[in-house]
Amino acid sequence: MKFGFILTLGMFLSIAAYAENDPVIATVNGKTIRKSTLLAYHQQNLNFIQNTKKVTMESSLNDLIDRIIGIEKAKQNKIHERPEVIKKMNDVVYHAFVSQELTPLLQKIKVSEIDIKKYYSSFPEYKTSQILLRLPTTPTEEEVAQALKTATQIYKESSKGGNKAKKATFEQLAVKNSQTSSAITGGDMGYQPKTRLTNEYYAAIKGQPIGFVTKPFRSQYGFHVVMVTGKKTYKQIDKKLYEKIVYDQKRDKILKKYFKGQRAKAKIKIDKKQLSL
Repeated sequence: MKFGFILTLGMFLSIAAYAENDPVIATVNGKTIRKSTLLAYHQQNLNFIQNTKKVTMESSLNDLIDRIIGIEKAKQNKIHERPEVIKKMNDVVYHAFVSQELTPLLQKIKVSEIDIKKYYSSFPEYKTSQILLRLPTTPTEEEVAQALKTATQIYKESSKGGNKAKKATFEQLAVKNSQTSSAITGGDMGYQPKTRLTNEYYAAIKGQPIGFVTKPFRSQYGFHVVMVTGKKTYKQIDKKLYEKIVYDQKRDKILKKYFKGQRAKAKIKIDKKQLSL
């Protein structure tokens, strides 16, 4: 009995000390907001909010109160049971799981200068201009044939003459025919690394000289005709960008290996007949 009394008293003293050091600032429909929660949230607001509104402790507290009320109302309206909300919640849970499970492995990733040079030697960065003839998601045979015919004619016209003449012709044809926002600048896409281009696009320009015009090729967006207008040397690239690209490759390799192992343990059944569109 004595031991039980001492334990209870100790717990009481701990709770009392906690309450004194971290008092309740507000209650909202029975839910409490403690000072530590407010201070942490207020600091977050000071660090990230970028607007003309002045951030004060009171405004941060009002934000927390609004959040509690909003979540409460959402649950009353069963918003958390809607399919689109469940999907977003699952996305958060998935990424949180991946972060927790794989962080020790991801922290070991190192990207060296040699890694970046090796990657760039295989996938240099080009400057291009393009003419895109868009296709519907499920185009008819007639739509495909017409787009290809137009793209082929554009290719023939833009392939004549020297580089200067070809560039001028290409720009005119882009303004007239390209179905993309870059049309108004003659199709100019600027410099872009491989990761920002479709596989078909990069394959069509890789290894080609300045002034080269690709034959029409098709991607998920439609038919493209592309002109190579520049190429960066290794010294000209954004090293930080390519460090991230190489890091992402190494990260994706780890994720792929991890989930390959998890799929092997899971009970999975796939009807491959349903994979075709």
